Amino acid sequence: MYPQLPVARAGLPALLPAAGHEVRARHEFRGMRTVEHYFTVPLDHWAPRDGSAETITVFAREYVSANHSEEAAERLPWLLFLQGGPGGRGNRWGSLGGWSKAAAQDFRILMLDQRGTGLSTPVDRNTLPRRGSAADQAAYLEHFRADSIVADAELIRAALGSPAWTIYGQSYGGFCALTYLSFAPEGVREALITGGLAPLTGTPDRVYRATFQRVAARNAEYFGWYPEDRKAVERIAAHLRSAPEVLPDGSPLTVERFQMLGAFLGGNTRVDSLHNLLEDAFVETATGPRLSDPFLEQLQGVVSRRSNPLYALMHESIYGQGAATGWSAWRVLQEYPEFRPDADPLLLTGEMVYPWYFEQDPALQPLREAAGLLAAKDDWKPLYDPQRLAANGVPVAAAVYTDDIYVDRDLSLETASAVRGLQVWETADFHHDGIADDGERIFGRLLGMARSGSR
Repeated sequence: MYPQLPVARAGLPALLPAAGHEVRARHEFRGMRTVEHYFTVPLDHWAPRDGSAETITVFAREYVSANHSEEAAERLPWLLFLQGGPGGRGNRWGSLGGWSKAAAQDFRILMLDQRGTGLSTPVDRNTLPRRGSAADQAAYLEHFRADSIVADAELIRAALGSPAWTIYGQSYGGFCALTYLSFAPEGVREALITGGLAPLTGTPDRVYRATFQRVAARNAEYFGWYPEDRKAVERIAAHLRSAPEVLPDGSPLTVERFQMLGAFLGGNTRVDSLHNLLEDAFVETATGPRLSDPFLEQLQGVVSRRSNPLYALMHESIYGQGAATGWSAWRVLQEYPEFRPDADPLLLTGEMVYPWYFEQDPALQPLREAAGLLAAKDDWKPLYDPQRLAANGVPVAAAVYTDDIYVDRDLSLETASAVRGLQVWETADFHHDGIADDGERIFGRLLGMARSGSR
């Protein structure tokens, strides 16, 4: 029997078994040491503990600066990094830099592959059908939201023998941090959040109404910088309406898939890359202009969900509490006809997920029925406890990006005002990828705010 870890918080099970823990490899290179951790955790943390409960593997990689001796490193406090997503594996670093370099001065960093991603028990078009019917697959996926991720983290913290640790949540990782503060705040010393203050109540419809407006404004800003790209986008769209083009995986490139390049608009470090991508879209052939192979290759990396299918499957569920999400972004899109693929001028879209993803993306086609069942699910468990957050006693500091097209500024500030003691740093200097832009500055400022209790 595993020893029991009490977690006396609504939303998490009353008792959790300690995670099985295995260390498989250690390495040292380019000024850092890494340790590979594998944890065995229950698939369903709320299932009866009768010995027959299914388990899965959760992987995490520890990063420590080689400036610390091994003995000194063992005494460093842990910092758990919660990656964006859903469905994004933890970062793989070749060296410490940016925020990780700053954090490694004082912490052992634990980079989590959230359940279903990376080296954790995977979820994709190959593995999910093994669960059985679409209903069985959807039931399995119910265990891959923030509440389960937080329960995993608490088991991992106990397995590592760590007292309350620092958590750092980027984007969806910030959503998970709010769930952590709702249901297991005793496990958190301090919480840092960047671009990730989720709305605590309401449906996803208001999220998409806000973000569609911000994406439209970002389109206008971008085409103001690169007016020639307005013509390039219209030329590509007109070409796709009249001449079939196929991506390297054999799937069709449609206008709506082309619009997904709007993902580049969500950051300062990526936005100019969109211009570089568009400038060599065409090549002359014996039969006339066609989209170039380099353009199609790069485009596939943006529009395919082959490497992170959980993003498409679970994206709207991260806002689901009680009511069905019902393909919210697709429904709300009808209120913004300027984003339709036949609009003139054509706008690029953001991170929204639509049902046609599961028709046009070969990596998602086998998961189409399960995705529909998730969209129709109307009994999602709560992800947050507003009353506990209103009485929060854990130091929290959050960066809110004024023009963030993925996590709306106004909704973020609404959430910030509902969490007792949460310190906000609002800035227009960064977009959603701020920690890739100047992570060292952002991390240092947030940590200082959390520890001083001031802005």
